[in-house]
Order: sequence, then C-alpha cells, then structure tokens
Amino acid sequence: MNRIDRRFAALKAAGRTGLIPFVTAGDPVPAHTVALMHALVDAGADVIELGVPFSDPMADGPVIQHASERAIAKGVGLPDVLRWVAEFRQRDDETPVVLMGYLNPVEIHGYDRFAREAVGAGVDGVLLVDCPLEESAVLAPLKAAGLRQILLAAPTTAPSRMAQLCGLAEGFLYYVSFAGITGAGRLSTQDIATRVADIRARAKAPVAVGFGVRDAQSAKDIAGFADAVVIGSALVERLAGAEQAGDIASRAQAFLQPIRTALDAH
Repeated sequence: MNRIDRRFAALKAAGRTGLIPFVTAGDPVPAHTVALMHALVDAGADVIELGVPFSDPMADGPVIQHASERAIAKGVGLPDVLRWVAEFRQRDDETPVVLMGYLNPVEIHGYDRFAREAVGAGVDGVLLVDCPLEESAVLAPLKAAGLRQILLAAPTTAPSRMAQLCGLAEGFLYYVSFAGITGAGRLSTQDIATRVADIRARAKAPVAVGFGVRDAQSAKDIAGFADAVVIGSALVERLAGAEQAGDIASRAQAFLQPIRTALDAH
C-alpha cells in the first residue's frame, strides 16, 4: 500500500480526522524546509502537502502566490523540492508527502524522469491543479510508478463529472469548499456538509476538505463530515517573515497544535 492509503486506513481505524497542512517548499527559508516538514509532523500532521513554487498559479490566493514568488526569487525549483523530500525521508519514512502544483514544471522535468525521481525521493502523490481528467493520460508514467493522482472536486462540479471523480479517486479526493481561491475565508460548513457526505458515500477514496479553513474552529466544524482537513494559506501567512529554523518550527507548531487538538476532540 502507498503511504497515503496506509495513513488513511489507520485514521479510519482510530476514528480520527486527518490533518493535512500545506506549505510552500522553500518558504520562508529554503534551507529550513526539511526542518519545517518535521515540525509539521511533530505538531500532528497526518499528511504533508508540499507546494512546488510556480510563477503562474490559477487556484492559489495571494498568500500562497507571494510564498511562491519568494521561493522562486531564492532560486527554488522542482529539483530542490525532490531533494528536500529525500532528506525528510532520512528521518521519517511514514508520513505521506503530496506535491501540489502545476503541470508545467513536471512537463519540463520530463514525466518519466519526474516519476522515477519522485518515487526515489519518497513522494507519495501529486496534486496538479491544471491537469484535468481529459489530459491525465500524460501522467501515465507517474501512475505506473505508484504515485497517487489527487483529484479536485468543487461545488460547481457537475453531477456527471462528480461521478467520474468519485470513481477514479485515489489517495484522497480533495473537495474545494467553495468556488474561489485559497485562503478566501468564505467557509460555510452548512453549505458543504451534505455535498461531502454524498461524495464520501460514492468515492473510492477518502475525502479531504480545503480552501477557507483558517483555525481550530473551522477545522473542527469540518471534522464532523470529512475524512481530513487541509489548511494552507493561514499557515503560510503565519510562517511569513520567519528566518531562523527554531522560529519557523515554533510558529508552525503553535499554529497547528490547537487545530490537532480540536480535530481529536470533535
């Protein structure tokens, strides 16, 4: 089993809701990315979503856009991200790592080469925002290598499309809680609880909810009907400006620990 599958099986057996924090690789300080990843795990992360910096995002809000810009300005690219995952694996061979980003860097790197190097580094899945189902044949080398393709669903997804997504979902299905960009802060749990319950009943994989989750209360609200909660912009915003490894780790832990506690208490 893939690490993602094992982790969600363990969460289900324990009756726990997964916590999936997102951080941008290389931000706020490239040299401290691996230490940040370990700090996320220490604070209760079940899966790490590691953003690959990209210059032209279409789903990310301004907080994550600026994080990517800062990382790119410091020379961070896909080879660095893969190297950091490999370094993370030297101490942690259990926590799943999903690379979140866009198709262009993978295409430039080469699909076969990326698949080989990503698996070798210890990556478990990829979430490529701009690769719809109709174009996913290009990801055949990734699937053949054992990487899970994390699919996105949204409130605007048509019923026929949702049926496709539920049937093809692997690793986990990422449900975008509202039509908008990351971190927009318009989460309304009453509006999405029924949809998520329906998706969970049909999906071949667990369902994680993200976009708009900002704190312990919003995470706890979602925990009542989702398999996992994804939180990114609010965390990235909290980390911005930190320069020392200890400060970065302490900010990450101070932000995530109350959320972990809230999820476990729901």
